[in-house]
Parts: sequence; C-alpha cells; structure tokens
Amino acid sequence: MIITDLKTIKEIQQEFNKKFPFLKIEFYKEAHSAKEGSPNSIKWDSENTIEAIRKIHTSGNFSIQQDQKTSTLEANFVEEYGLNVQVFYKSGDLWLQTMATDEWTLKQQNDRAESFTKFQENKI
Repeated sequence: MIITDLKTIKEIQQEFNKKFPFLKIEFYKEAHSAKEGSPNSIKWDSENTIEAIRKIHTSGNFSIQQDQKTSTLEANFVEEYGLNVQVFYKSGDLWLQTMATDEWTLKQQNDRAESFTKFQENKI
C-alpha cells in the first residue's frame, strides 16, 4: 500500500479492506495503549487527507502481510507515518475492535471474522 499526503483515509481503508475483507482500520487523533480500544469521539473523519492528520510526512510503500500481528501493524503505522490506527473485525453486522486479540495475525483476525459473519448469516 502506498502512503502519500494526497490520499484520503477512505482510500487507505478501501485498500486495506480489499486485502482483508472482514477487517477494517480506523484512524484516531490519539494513540491507544496495548489491549485498549479507542473511543469514537477521537476518530478522524474518513474524508480527511493523510497530510492533514499525520505527524511524520514521509511517503512510501507500506508493507502489510497476512502473517503480521495486528499490534505490529498498528505500531508500524505510528512509527513510519505518525498515524494512530485501530484494527476492527466484522462480526455479523457489527465492527469490533481487536483489543484482546492484537497478538493474532491479520490472517487469523480475518479468518475468525469471516467465520463469525458466516455463522451469524446462517442463523437467520
């Protein structure tokens, strides 16, 4: 994924979601601690450009791998671009923060979310 000042949050979210269809990332004005969530009140609007919200203005290819831990992804966004993000997983119609499972890989998160969502769809 290429990170530049001209991209919007929404564009980055869409690129991430293409790779992990049962996960999403949200961008926040403040960092969160390990095993903690982030309140909606400090979430950036998805129409903001990356330039408007980040603290480190470097451009580049941001590597996201399936075997990467969720906590590592979140830390890398902060370290490389000064962006505070939180990963969410889909559970039916809900999006839940990955607080308790930040040590899981993105693939594990996505697979679990897919299972939850399909199970709930089949219950209806």
